Amino acid sequence: MAESVIQQKSFKFALEIIHLYIKLQGQREYVLSKQLLRSGISIGTNVEEAI
Repeated sequence: MAESVIQQKSFKFALEIIHLYIKLQGQREYVLSKQLLRSGISIGTNVEEAI
């Protein structure tokens, strides 16, 4: 089955969130970065679960 547009966009979004997480970790924004990571990658997880 081919990936949907939503799957592709949520994957790209998760990658951007991971990059931002790494940048925030470097600036010692630990609490904010961990919450951002959890909420940002959950989108893709929810999309996959729905499919």
